[in-house]
Amino acid sequence: MIKLLHVEDDADIREIALMALELSGEFDVLQCGSGQEAVAKAAAFAPDVFLLDMMMPGMTGREALDHMRKDPLLENVPAIFMTARAQHFEIEELLKNGAVEVIAKPFDPMALPEQIKLAMSKST
Repeated sequence: MIKLLHVEDDADIREIALMALELSGEFDVLQCGSGQEAVAKAAAFAPDVFLLDMMMPGMTGREALDHMRKDPLLENVPAIFMTARAQHFEIEELLKNGAVEVIAKPFDPMALPEQIKLAMSKST
């Protein structure tokens, strides 16, 4: 099982992603509704991959990743961002700053598990 920490402030998107990931039978998912919650829970969960919403109130996905990267146990966990603001320069910026993939919203729930596995294979 792939341990995935999903950080998304929109409850509907969390639910859709969770259904798609559970349906694949390959993911153990911990969902957090904020960057702060993710930072607090990440080390204990010890994820294999992060799936982070970019734009969230309080703390962006990038800020949350920066905080989590300070923990030696989490510094090499592959990070995938999901964003509705998928402009080329923004995607390039995220990739330069440690993301292995950027998935545009709206996303295809049925393709999500394969997109995550493909992104993880890029990081090895």
